Amino acid sequence: MGGDLGPRPAVEGALQAIRRYPDVEVALVGRERHLRRLLAALKADEPRLRIVDAPDVITMLDNPSESLRKRKSSLAIATALVQKGEADALVSPGNTGAVVAHCLLSWRTIPPVKKPAIATLLPSAHGRVVIVDSGAVVDCKPHQLLNFAAMGACYAKEILHIQNPRIGMLSIGEEDTKGNELSLAASALLRKTDLNFLGNAEGRDIFTGDFDVCVCDGFVGNIVLKTAEGTAKFVTENLRKEAVKSVLTMLGGLLIKPAVRAIKRRTDYDEMGGAPLLGVNGIAIIGHGSSGSKAFMNAIRVAREAVDCKLPDRVREWLDRANVNAATPENSPEESSKPAKAPAKSAEPRRDSA
Repeated sequence: MGGDLGPRPAVEGALQAIRRYPDVEVALVGRERHLRRLLAALKADEPRLRIVDAPDVITMLDNPSESLRKRKSSLAIATALVQKGEADALVSPGNTGAVVAHCLLSWRTIPPVKKPAIATLLPSAHGRVVIVDSGAVVDCKPHQLLNFAAMGACYAKEILHIQNPRIGMLSIGEEDTKGNELSLAASALLRKTDLNFLGNAEGRDIFTGDFDVCVCDGFVGNIVLKTAEGTAKFVTENLRKEAVKSVLTMLGGLLIKPAVRAIKRRTDYDEMGGAPLLGVNGIAIIGHGSSGSKAFMNAIRVAREAVDCKLPDRVREWLDRANVNAATPENSPEESSKPAKAPAKSAEPRRDSA
């Protein structure tokens, strides 16, 4: 209910998903009368599609703590369905901070993870690269980036089928001495693990294919994501404008049209669908705020893949296998004596990752 385009794309995307995947059932959680009107308008009568009434809505303007007070919101009820085992995964294009807060409250995290991370895929020269975190936690500690790296590597292995994911720390130079206090401290922790950590990655390295996972805090990651999205849109739109300026450019435009379409598919968030929230005891797929029906269908596909591979269990195994616990200072008396904090604000989710 809380996406930029309202519930219609969610309903249409759900219908497309259940028609494509015979093993998928979808519960649409939202205002029942509104959803029934949409289904009637679409002339949809699918037995694998059900409605769960939720009278309240979390908007993009609600901060995480405000969203937690809306206990009858579509997001609160949807996370409860997963917690009770009545659903296997959550898909939402709504307020990212609210999604993170509700998942933390309902599902908790996988030890030693204290803060989850959003793993977003971007295109690279040899396939895809995982950016983690891309907006869940904007202020991080070194051990949190360490956890992000392990979870990002797990996602690259289990979903992208990369055997030994190459991990880089996003920084301002490739030399080990470059970076801020956070990246330098996190890199030192990563070198103590069994992860395939290659050192620093610069922004341009995201697309070269030299890294499979790029690690950063959610503040940097969200800026990277939005910059990549804006760049892709700028290039494709200007190619179209230039292509119609003369007969010669029109002919050239026709010749490269298939290539432009192929590039657009690789950078289009509708094709990617959504990004998983890693580190929680459940599966949550966070979609772009402006997700259309195709994006919803693909977000459900991403959720289906995560369910099939039992992604939270795989994350737990990767955290143990990489010796992350041994490298993480979280269990020291100083750390454990600190009071727990409320979920931090996420990057502004008006047009979020997919």
